[in-house]
Amino acid sequence: MNAIEISGPASTDGDKVFTREALAFVGELVARFAAVRVNLLESRRTRDREIASGKKYGLLAETDAVRKADWKVAGTPADLDRRHVEITGPTDRKMVINALSSGADVFMADFEDSLSPTWDNVVSGQANLMEAVRKTLSFTSPEGKSYTLASKLATLVVRPRGWHLVEKHATFGGQPVSASLFDFGLYFFHNARELTARGSGPYFYLPKMESHLEARLWNDVFVAAQELLGVPRGTVRATVLIETLPAAFEMDEILYELRDHAAGLNAGRWDYLFSAIKKLRDQPGLAIPERSQLLMTVPFMRAYTERLVRTCHHRGAHAIGGMAPFIPSRKNPEINTAALAKVRDDKLREVRDGFDGTWVAHPDLVATAKEVFDAALGDKPNQKSKLREDVKVTDAEILDLRVPDGKITEAGLRNNVSVAIQYLASWLSGNGAAAIFNLMEDAATAEISRGQLWFWIHHGGVLDDARPITTALYRSIRDDEAAKLAGLPTAGHVPAAIAILDSLVESDSFADFLTIPAYEQLA
Repeated sequence: MNAIEISGPASTDGDKVFTREALAFVGELVARFAAVRVNLLESRRTRDREIASGKKYGLLAETDAVRKADWKVAGTPADLDRRHVEITGPTDRKMVINALSSGADVFMADFEDSLSPTWDNVVSGQANLMEAVRKTLSFTSPEGKSYTLASKLATLVVRPRGWHLVEKHATFGGQPVSASLFDFGLYFFHNARELTARGSGPYFYLPKMESHLEARLWNDVFVAAQELLGVPRGTVRATVLIETLPAAFEMDEILYELRDHAAGLNAGRWDYLFSAIKKLRDQPGLAIPERSQLLMTVPFMRAYTERLVRTCHHRGAHAIGGMAPFIPSRKNPEINTAALAKVRDDKLREVRDGFDGTWVAHPDLVATAKEVFDAALGDKPNQKSKLREDVKVTDAEILDLRVPDGKITEAGLRNNVSVAIQYLASWLSGNGAAAIFNLMEDAATAEISRGQLWFWIHHGGVLDDARPITTALYRSIRDDEAAKLAGLPTAGHVPAAIAILDSLVESDSFADFLTIPAYEQLA
């Protein structure tokens, strides 16, 4: 039997999650697909080396026939057709209850960027979703406040961890298993039949892919999982986050590989910004301004999102917009007024561009986003008929990261340092969705912060007052910002967070993901 070996500490939910049958199911998926995953990750490295040696990103010549052919993805299930507002967050009990009951159309329960993958978080997250599917989930806070599910719930969609990550507490043949297969396999095994019996289905968000071949692997996993459990083929639906630069050139191909299971594409804006910096960091003449200037209205982000809407609607798929990360302040209504106006403008731009829905990070933003999309679309669940024939985005526009009047201020530099330290400290403490400066920060936004720091230090970044950004300046600001964090609940993790950040931004090489070295230190 291809069973998974579990080495994590005992958990109150372990017996429910790690049944013999569930582990055998996950083991079968790992046995079939682990080697393909490893080969695809090596293909990423090969492509990176080719780009570094002068090859250009662009549409693939070998898939030209797919782009030119007339095909559509499978029809959308009824409970996934209206996606005007989607709320995202980790899989802890309170978050799951509040998000499902928030009035949003969809809740993306996240095992990836907004979840710190402590063993307890991973195991309890699976148990919480099992109860959520069966509508038995409840929670009582330490203060005695009770939380229960509302009568009308958002449609549940689950994001497993990306192909690049492993689960160190689960092994197969002595090797840590793919976190993607682990998260997907457990959720699918425990819930696929129950969801279909309730008129829904096993729906997923797929992160961090860099090629259509990685989408093909997911499709093969879906086919195998459905066959193993006797679930009809096509029951699974998957929305892919286009959050890497290479994927921006393979949108048609990704949808094609998943066409029997595809639900749409999402403009994963923060990871996409990080990926653009990472992949083009050695491009001659590249300048990266501070994070506050990397808005969705800058030319290269407009090009990426418009290509996404056009591609989705030509293939009959949903186009879902990006995250609004603002967290309303309970103490400062002036902050809320200004921030909600920006959120509204962002959502207006998306709905006018043709997006069928959008993301928010906090329940208090659902009403604002819903008002915008409901006003524009009325009773229509989506606007797939808006084909955006006017969009003619070139590869050069995708690759041109110039930002008009871009600059780096000391405040912007300090913000990156502080956010990166605070987020890593939060992540190491077990919280992957951290409220920092009235924004919900997750691994993606922390990646932007440390990616920019590395780029500025190693590629001659200069502040608007003409001071060069050096390792010495970084260390001085790091010490200043760290001193301000002494009173935080996560202060005990700040030294470890600083050590990780130093290793990332001072190294001559650019680490692919901060979560990989950070995971080695996670208790």
